[in-house]
Amino acid sequence: MNKNQYITNNVSMLIALALVLGFLYWARIIIIPVALSILLTFLLSPIVTWLQQHGIARVVAVALASTLALSSIVGAMWGVTNQIGSLLDAYPQYEDNILSKINQLTERERDGLLDKLQAVTERITEQLTDSPIVEESLSNGADKAEKINAQPVRIVSDGPFQLSQLWSLFGPMLEPLANAGLIIVLVCFMLLNREDLRDRVISLIGVDQIAHTTRAFEDAGERVSRYLLMQLLINVGYGAAVALGLWLIGVPYAALWGFFGALLRYIPYLGAWLTAILPIMLSLLITPDWSLAIMVFAMFCVLELITNMIVEPMLYGRGIGVSQAALLVCVAFWTWLWGPIGLILASPLTVCIVVLGRYVPYLSFLDTLLGDRPALSVGQRFYQRLLADDVDEASGLVEQELSDTDKTIAQAFDDLAIPALLQARVDLRQGKIDGDEQRELIDNLRTVIADQVNEPEAREPIEQTQTRKKIILAMPARDSTDDLAVTMLGKSIHHTDFEWHEISSLGLATEMLALIEQIKANIVVIVSVYPGGLAHTIYLCKRIRARFPEIVIVASRLGANDPDSVKQNFDKLQAAGANRVIYTLQDTVIELDNLDLLDLSATE
Repeated sequence: MNKNQYITNNVSMLIALALVLGFLYWARIIIIPVALSILLTFLLSPIVTWLQQHGIARVVAVALASTLALSSIVGAMWGVTNQIGSLLDAYPQYEDNILSKINQLTERERDGLLDKLQAVTERITEQLTDSPIVEESLSNGADKAEKINAQPVRIVSDGPFQLSQLWSLFGPMLEPLANAGLIIVLVCFMLLNREDLRDRVISLIGVDQIAHTTRAFEDAGERVSRYLLMQLLINVGYGAAVALGLWLIGVPYAALWGFFGALLRYIPYLGAWLTAILPIMLSLLITPDWSLAIMVFAMFCVLELITNMIVEPMLYGRGIGVSQAALLVCVAFWTWLWGPIGLILASPLTVCIVVLGRYVPYLSFLDTLLGDRPALSVGQRFYQRLLADDVDEASGLVEQELSDTDKTIAQAFDDLAIPALLQARVDLRQGKIDGDEQRELIDNLRTVIADQVNEPEAREPIEQTQTRKKIILAMPARDSTDDLAVTMLGKSIHHTDFEWHEISSLGLATEMLALIEQIKANIVVIVSVYPGGLAHTIYLCKRIRARFPEIVIVASRLGANDPDSVKQNFDKLQAAGANRVIYTLQDTVIELDNLDLLDLSATE
């Protein structure tokens, strides 16, 4: 894809996004009831399924579930309306306490910042009012107002029963009633025809995409249904706890505040504290001191800690697949787009969008932006931190990999360091980094490796039949990248089991052969990082085999995992004289532990 195509695709995507947002806003009168219907369908679907599993016909199960939901909503609205009316009627009882609180605040010394700001504002206002220009403009304005007011007004009466007056009276009531009726009908229809609707959507998307569509439906249905049901249970329980706690403390209208607690808790992180404002303000009104308000605040703190730390992790389990920061942004977006209804629909809509991004290829950026899965793998983060010269965080990733899992240091290097060296070599060949950047990355990685301490694990001794001690010489195949791989192998090996020697890539082949003879090595490990170094490894294998026919040669081709490459490397290296061809540090360590020199010499 060239640059022009890339720009065209991005512009097309932005235009499509703008059209979708415009349609969502323009058609919100229709879309909001449909979205609420889908939300209630997800919520009631487990109840209908449970009733059907217990022998109740689907029509009866749908009627029972819909009646239960409708009666719960109507009952809650009736109770809240009565409580609010009773609270407004009782306001005069608390007027003396309100005046007392105001007097306490106004009787303190007038030296605060707000008092000083108010005094300055009053002085500026007085100066502007006394200005002649202002007085003249005010006088002219008053004269104009008198002229305007002096114009005669004619009142026309067209009769007491005008259609416009009737519409202005009953019109605002008809729209919510019509929406409620539409939602009830749609919910019942969707619950009765779930399979038919699912099949129609699959057919609309395309039968050739049936596998992806099925997984998307299952994933979205499971996540949204479970999330909505668990959120409903948590919020209802939280509201009941708020009502009970406030009733025990002595705050009036505890049931009303419990309802608002259950409702406002649909707002992530902020809902509980928005709920706390109302009872705290009421507690300040009904008592002359501050003790009741402090008790209410402490109760909300305890409830929030218990709910966030114990109840939600236990019930939500793996969550809804949306990152917390993205959820807050989506809550603000849907609230801006659709108002209070968008606040309620924000979480399930965001879940559906993330599921679409997970299964629709050209929408995968939505899963990256909104999903809770890490955007980069641990290996990618490690490589990125090395490129950014952040040695501390790179070391932290290695230590975290060792502490959070049962991996050995060799496995940690296989998962983090070897892929970083491989990626650096590939990026250098493709021109994405230059030689200086590669050398700097290798230096950073060398520092990270130097910080790691090899602590041999307690293990049972390996029974070996050979009488000769294992004297190992490890050598890089070609360059500094292979040098670092040798260092990692040395960090991973148990030196108490071997006589360990290393050589640098700067040495000549003749020096390497002389060192083998000098230390009387019986095992040579040639280390190279894929994709480079194969030709040099073959060359070293041939030189060593020609000079020392009985020596054991282990070729460690780190990072080669493609089946074709593995087979090609294996065939060429064995033909060059290698006894073993291995592709990871962990397997190299295991092979050196289990290597039986007598068996190898017997097979030669």
